[in-house]
This record gives sequence, C-alpha cells and structure tokens, in this order.
Amino acid sequence: MSQPSIALLLVAIGVAFRCTAADERVKISEQPDKLRIEVNGQLFTEYHFKGAPHVYFYPVLGPGGVPMTRNWPMKEVEGEERDHPHHRSLWYCHGAVNGVDFWSESPKAGKIVHDKFLEVQGGADSGVVRSANKWIAPEGQVIITDERLFRVYARPDSERLFDFEVTLKAGDKEVVLGDTKEGSMAIRLNEAMRLSVGRGKRGKGHIVESTGVRDDQTWGQRADWCDYYAALDGQVVGVALFDHPSNPRHPTWWHVRDYGLFAANPFGAHDFEKKSPGAGNWIIAPGKSATFKYRFYMHRGDEAEAKVAERYQEYVASVK
Repeated sequence: MSQPSIALLLVAIGVAFRCTAADERVKISEQPDKLRIEVNGQLFTEYHFKGAPHVYFYPVLGPGGVPMTRNWPMKEVEGEERDHPHHRSLWYCHGAVNGVDFWSESPKAGKIVHDKFLEVQGGADSGVVRSANKWIAPEGQVIITDERLFRVYARPDSERLFDFEVTLKAGDKEVVLGDTKEGSMAIRLNEAMRLSVGRGKRGKGHIVESTGVRDDQTWGQRADWCDYYAALDGQVVGVALFDHPSNPRHPTWWHVRDYGLFAANPFGAHDFEKKSPGAGNWIIAPGKSATFKYRFYMHRGDEAEAKVAERYQEYVASVK
C-alpha cells in the first residue's frame, strides 16, 4: 500500500474512532466496587455493588448537575439529618421476605449481595446495566434472587430519565413478600427538598400524585405516579416516579414522607389502608418470578411545567 493510501486509511480510522466516542453519550466505566455512569460527558450516578448491606446508587445528579439525594450515610455533610442509615440514596429492597428484613441494616437484617453483571453497555441513545443479586438471610441461606435492569437515556442536561426493572425469582421454596410499609423502590431526597424540616415547620418541598392529592395527604395513597419537587440551588427541580401498569397491584401505594423518603410499595396494605395483617402479602410460587417496572424522571419545574402526566403516558406507550 502506498504512503498516501496508508495516510488516508489512518485518517479514516481516526475519524471513525472520534465518531464512535462522540456517539457514546451514555458512558459506563467499571471500577472495583462501583460503576461510574456519565451522560453527555458529565457524572450522573455511581452504582455501588460492594461495601454495604445492599446495592445502591449514589450520588444521583439531576438537571444541571444538582444533587437529588441525601449524602448520609455515604458521606457526612453538615446540616443533614442522620436518621435511617439504611436510606442509601436510591435503592430497591423490602422489609419482609419470608420474614427476613431486607430494608433496614440492623444486625438481624438480611443482605442483598451482588452476584454478577449480565450486561454493562454504554451507547448513543442509552446505557444499560443488567445485574444479578442474592438476598441472603443472617444465617446464610439465599431467600430469593433477582435480576435488575437499569437503563439511562441520553437526554438533554435539563432532565435525567432512567428505567429500573427488577425480577424477583423464587428458588425451590415459596417466597412471601410480606405486608409492610418498609419498601420497596426507594429514593431519599436531598435534604433541601423536604416537605417539612421539623415539627410543624414547612420546608421547600411539595408532593403531588397523579390523582391530584398533594403534600401531607399523599402518604399511603395509590396513584400511577408521584412527584416530589422543590426550589434547590436557585431553580425548581423534581423527581417523578412512575409505576408501570403491568406491575402487580398497579396503581401502587406511595410510602412518601415529609422528610424526603419517597418509595413505591405495592405490599403495605395493612399499614396504608388499615386492612388485616397479611392482606398485602404477595406470594411467588417455587420456581416462579415477579417483575416490577419503574421509571424515574428528574426534571426542572413543578409537575405542570415538567409535563409529568404527559411523560407518564409516554412511558406507558414505550415500555410494555
């Protein structure tokens, strides 16, 4: 091959490489104990799969890089409350699985342990993390396993959009997801977004559900979606969580608190509606599974400005 031909080939390879790198708007880098996930060249979140009693995402950065979740207990920051050390930013678990508590981090609680990654892939339009985990009781037995899908979309920096799906799999024994408010798809919001900051003292935050119920009336109610927003760092930002219509017991109950805990929980009928104990139990037969699908939409503005209701309908239409 002549020297001009070699030069042209090298130029072409260089152009192709630059295009490939530029097209990967969602980049996922694996480190020994976490995955670093970037959108448009900026850190979005890190997935921690070692070093804690359960796997979780922290930090979680919203529109314009605003931190959307509390730092503690991962990091001590002055002025933050230090309640509920098991509220690790953004996570999925449940407080009663065959009687074992996987929600708290008490000595008697179970642990959700990372098993392996099934897929880790960035891309131009989205990035995907598929993982497998074991839910292990204090005595060492595996109560249940799961497979999780996390898909983050390459959206403009004015929003962040990602899907979280979890398939819970029973082994050779029946699994009972118990009736308790302590669960399940959860996020602990930035302290500045709280609905209240003390007994009787109103914070900057607001909560609204798809039914129109607002603020301190939202806990334990059922709705297609829930949105928690506040003025933060000079702008109004919010987190909307969507419950997919295919989920068991859709529309879900919302375990949403004035201090910033925000969770979709389809199992807590006794706590939320004062039904008889066990009314909210969900049974997975031996060898069977149950799948739960959610979408997080982190946005600017309140629920009306962010068109949360419209974006929920987009989700329903695009994810089956």
